[in-house]
Amino acid sequence: MLAISSSAVATILGTAAAVGIDKIRNKHLKSSLMSVTNIPMMNPEIVTGVSMMLLFVFAGRIFGMVGVLGFWTLLIAHITFNLPYVILSVLPKLRQMDKHLFEAALDLGCTPAQSFMKVILPMIKPGIITGLIMSFTLSLDDFIISYFVSGPKWQTLPIRIFSMTKKRVKPDMYALSTIIFIVILLLLILINVSQARGEKKKNEN
Repeated sequence: MLAISSSAVATILGTAAAVGIDKIRNKHLKSSLMSVTNIPMMNPEIVTGVSMMLLFVFAGRIFGMVGVLGFWTLLIAHITFNLPYVILSVLPKLRQMDKHLFEAALDLGCTPAQSFMKVILPMIKPGIITGLIMSFTLSLDDFIISYFVSGPKWQTLPIRIFSMTKKRVKPDMYALSTIIFIVILLLLILINVSQARGEKKKNEN
């Protein structure tokens, strides 16, 4: 549930952010935004995890919330580190498309929303799918950041597997590890197939 929710929200926000960044004409502002976007990717995961834990605890004390760490802090953390991957997957597709197509759709009577849905969205769809799959994979596989922001009441699958290793190793752990490996492998294959199809369509055009 966490991986699905975080990847879906990150894909929506990341796509919107990529479209916004692509429309910025100021090179210095665009460069600054891209640098900020890359921070979650460049930071060591343990630094990100500890920083977000301290931020959530500090915010909880300000608003008088006890036991702030839980599902919602996990969701926010996963969305945060998934966003850069979605943005960097969608931006190249936006740069490859013809900028005049959107204006042509407006001239033909489409509203900005219709132009986006009928012109831009189909062209950046491969990038969106790639970002969605990467977000889901990263969220499903994350351990370090989740360990710091999960709290005592919530456990992700990697944390559950780690807690099982402290005791006698059960067959369940091997089964869970195998499931994670197969799911991630299938998702990586889907990413490669999606990228290959996108390149094929580009070459045909």
